[in-house]
Amino acid sequence: MKIAVCVKQVPDTWAEKKLREGDSLLDRESADGVMNELDEYAVEEALQLIEAQGGEVVVLSMGPERAAETVRKALSMGADAGIHVVDDSLAGSDAIATSAVIAKALEGKDFDLVIFGSESTDARMSVVPAMVAERLGWAQVTFAQKVEVSGSDVTIERATENGSDTVTASMPAVVSVVEKINEPRYPSFKGIMAAKKKPVETVAVADLGLDTAAVGTAAAWSAVNDFAARPPKAAGTIVTDEGDGGTKVATYLVDQKFI
Repeated sequence: MKIAVCVKQVPDTWAEKKLREGDSLLDRESADGVMNELDEYAVEEALQLIEAQGGEVVVLSMGPERAAETVRKALSMGADAGIHVVDDSLAGSDAIATSAVIAKALEGKDFDLVIFGSESTDARMSVVPAMVAERLGWAQVTFAQKVEVSGSDVTIERATENGSDTVTASMPAVVSVVEKINEPRYPSFKGIMAAKKKPVETVAVADLGLDTAAVGTAAAWSAVNDFAARPPKAAGTIVTDEGDGGTKVATYLVDQKFI
């Protein structure tokens, strides 16, 4: 079995994020770049499937030069090889362009499964897996909290608001996973050293047969027209209990329209 895992480098989840004044894009240089937390679960799930059934895990990332760090982290976890799509023209690409690039990078490589995290922590859109599946003409089985492969079928337990659904599709298929699915492993020292020798293919937009005019900020179907900094946190309200504390709290909640 051959599995691709799509990973993204995002600003550190705990860092204060901000938009750039010039183009209203996320300022990715203002915070350390890390692997999208939810993508770690995708890498772990792929590794567990391969450990059980045999095969190969290839990680794919689209991003600037420093996104190679994220590819290497996935390799140090145990993935076998990497593909890094890097091109200055990609800056500012929206989900539509991103899905087109990823689909082109996956085409013709005989993958049985493509696994994503359910969403990226910088955009929180959760639409790229479905878009990639549509472009490839593959089935999509998303929001999986359990994945099983049997023969040419993949079966997932999909997390829902009311519990879970069991969904089966024929491979090749696109899967997205939620954080409940597993506990990602930490790269060992041996894995970190081994990752330095694993192959990583660097690909430009033109190599994929795409026009650079179809990606990037100018081609985006959505844009930020205006933004403002979050106002400073206001001082809290102190209620002194002089025997009527409950009444004062209730009055405050009514005034704030909480009750």
